Amino acid sequence: MAKNYLIKEKTALDIDERVERVLRGLGNPEPPLLLEDVRELLKLDRTYYTADDPSLIRETVSRIRVATIQVYQRPMLLLEAIKKMSLQALYVPDRRRILLDGSLPPKKHRWSEAHEVVHSLIPWHDDVMHGDNQHTLLPHCEAQVEAEANYGAGRLLFLRERFALQARDMPLSIASVQTLHGDFGNTISSTLWRFVETVGIQRPMVGMITCHPHPKHRPANFDLAKPCRHCIQSAGFAARFSRISERQLFEAISDYCGPQLGGPLGMADLALMDDNGEEHVFTFESFFIRYRGPVLGEALTLGVYTRPNVKIIAA
Repeated sequence: MAKNYLIKEKTALDIDERVERVLRGLGNPEPPLLLEDVRELLKLDRTYYTADDPSLIRETVSRIRVATIQVYQRPMLLLEAIKKMSLQALYVPDRRRILLDGSLPPKKHRWSEAHEVVHSLIPWHDDVMHGDNQHTLLPHCEAQVEAEANYGAGRLLFLRERFALQARDMPLSIASVQTLHGDFGNTISSTLWRFVETVGIQRPMVGMITCHPHPKHRPANFDLAKPCRHCIQSAGFAARFSRISERQLFEAISDYCGPQLGGPLGMADLALMDDNGEEHVFTFESFFIRYRGPVLGEALTLGVYTRPNVKIIAA
């Protein structure tokens, strides 16, 4: 499932306090946040690797989901695991070093680096970072740890309540996401994610990051059973519309999306059924970002709750 994992409120508050201390230590900076200042404050090192770099196996990287003893005795396991899992970033606790995949576009480094910074801030992540098999072999524990790091990265890069105050005063639209993307200097995908989670605490909202929804431009390996790279549900959406699948959402937006290879793809009011079997209207809009290289690009979709779908029956 590509749906985001919603962490517990108590955990979120704890992580937020740790992020707040970092931002306060930096003097509550203006956006965009400079990650080099964060690294200096926390005394973290950053370097880059590529999956085909043999020097990487000399690093003692414990985040890999294999036993630490195995890594020590068979260092090639490390390189094998990185290639197999397509890891984009790693944190080495013993050396307080963040390793980033040098083959990624620079804009992608920002989120990956912040994610690993948050791993370094959360003390209960140490077991995972040191290859504790009793924890890392449980998929739900891994999902929880990664969700916590993602939450903290969002709070860090978007300067906690600074983003929330600005976002809540803006229209609920892709245009607002684009504006915030420019103001805070983060990728538009991560901005969409933070926008949905921030503004949709009470109001049901959903965001989607997918391939092009139009059948003409879907990749050859497209799998309709797993159509979303990410499906971002707000707390308000998860509480009332948890039974809606990613496939249902993708098929719904495909009906209105045109074949354009850049910019707006379309907009429509769609009826979604809540967990009680009642229909509600959401306003959906989709936007396509084209990339250079082998990947065509990605579509961003925002769905916002508008009203119950009241049916009028003639007497």
